[in-house]
Amino acid sequence: MPRQTYTAGEAARRLGISLDTLRRWDRQGRIRTGRDRANRRVVPASEVERLRGGSLHHDLSARNRLVGTVREVKIEGLLAQVELEAGPFRIVSVITREAAEELALEPGDSATAVVKATSIMVER
Repeated sequence: MPRQTYTAGEAARRLGISLDTLRRWDRQGRIRTGRDRANRRVVPASEVERLRGGSLHHDLSARNRLVGTVREVKIEGLLAQVELEAGPFRIVSVITREAAEELALEPGDSATAVVKATSIMVER
């Protein structure tokens, strides 16, 4: 019999997000959760699959995924600059030309920015 619920920690790992993010989503109503007999938060397997986009499996360890819309793709030489609009965020990524061509990114397409960084520095 397939699994019906996940603990909050298990659900967060399957979604590639932190436990704090899962709790925040619960407070915001972005994810439906329940409580077990010990009053611990549990997440229905159907919610995890809904948020993962069905049966898509992510083999990456990155936790931050921002789903958005491709606004612009500039290809020049060996590199491509991809601009995504993800909610209130504008994300610009520089990837290889080969990767951009393999993804066949076009303005208006749905895409996900996967962010994995230990530090981001901006200086003026």
